[in-house]
Amino acid sequence: MTAVAATLTRDEAFARIRLLRSPNIGPVSFNQLLRRFGTASAALEALPDLAARGGAPYRPAAIERIEAEVAAVRSNGARYLFHDSPDYPALLAALESPPPILTVRGDSALLSRPSVAVVGARNASAAAVKLSRDFATALAGRGYVVVSGLARGIDSAAHRGALAGMADGGGTIGVIASGIDITYPPENTELQEHVASQGLLIAEMPPGTEPLARHFPHRNRIIAGLATGTLVVEAAPRSGSLITARLAAESGREVMAIPGSPLDSRSQGCNQLIREGAILVQSPDDVIELLAGFEGQARSSFREPSETYAADITDEPADIAGLLGLAPVAVDEIIRQSGSSAGAVQMALLELELAGRLQRHAAGRVSLVA
Repeated sequence: MTAVAATLTRDEAFARIRLLRSPNIGPVSFNQLLRRFGTASAALEALPDLAARGGAPYRPAAIERIEAEVAAVRSNGARYLFHDSPDYPALLAALESPPPILTVRGDSALLSRPSVAVVGARNASAAAVKLSRDFATALAGRGYVVVSGLARGIDSAAHRGALAGMADGGGTIGVIASGIDITYPPENTELQEHVASQGLLIAEMPPGTEPLARHFPHRNRIIAGLATGTLVVEAAPRSGSLITARLAAESGREVMAIPGSPLDSRSQGCNQLIREGAILVQSPDDVIELLAGFEGQARSSFREPSETYAADITDEPADIAGLLGLAPVAVDEIIRQSGSSAGAVQMALLELELAGRLQRHAAGRVSLVA
């Protein structure tokens, strides 16, 4: 294993990977366990007892499986990036639940440079593809890193444009919904390799993971989280691009959209964003003007940042079983109604999650598993 945080031992790095790959462990529970037990090694030892208190037996991820994963990461020329590593991007770390571990391949220096996400429709119009490419070329030429998802259409055009315009520190970052060794769609094999060799390729999923539908929202939050602002070039009313834009807004980032004809369904998503408060942009200079003066307060107003609730878990869990159901409810609402401390509620939720009885949703909500 290479290039981990300076204070992280080889054994602890391995334990962190094993902890994150263990059943029912996500970013929220991973971070809570680290805060509570101090190390991933100690957290792994505690997992069976915590899950038993939640009502189920538990076995962490097999050591052999993690050894195989580490070997696969190394063989693909990639490395792990841990959440407390000095080169972990600060904007991504500011999310409510940032990825505890990423797999990266390429120039990680791009993570510290000004960046903008460019996203849009897979079945984009020829005009929108050209716009995406031209915007990305201009932005990269002005020193910006263009972040996108290596999908068909707008994403691919954005990466190609940024690669063509790289200068003065600009470049491109591709975030994929699969393992670092998987290309999707297949026709982007050459493009993904160019992004990895000339820019940076990022995956949250372990090597060998195929890009399943449930992985794309995780990818979208990384795209939004890496960038100061998200530009939507063309999108249908219900699309992953709009999800990315809303995630950006909830994180307090700038949200921009290029308007289009109301007669084209592929423009309706952008027009809807603008109507709801996203900033209308018509040129790369409009984007640069917005982002160059960004100081943490977005001018777009189509959605307020979501409420977050963080607390260290405690030893004694709260009795919250009667407050939970199949409908997602905000954690802070559970805390208010239970009358217990935030830490006690978080411990109870963690035990239920480890036992496979709790599901976490966006915006800090939870529900029981059906």
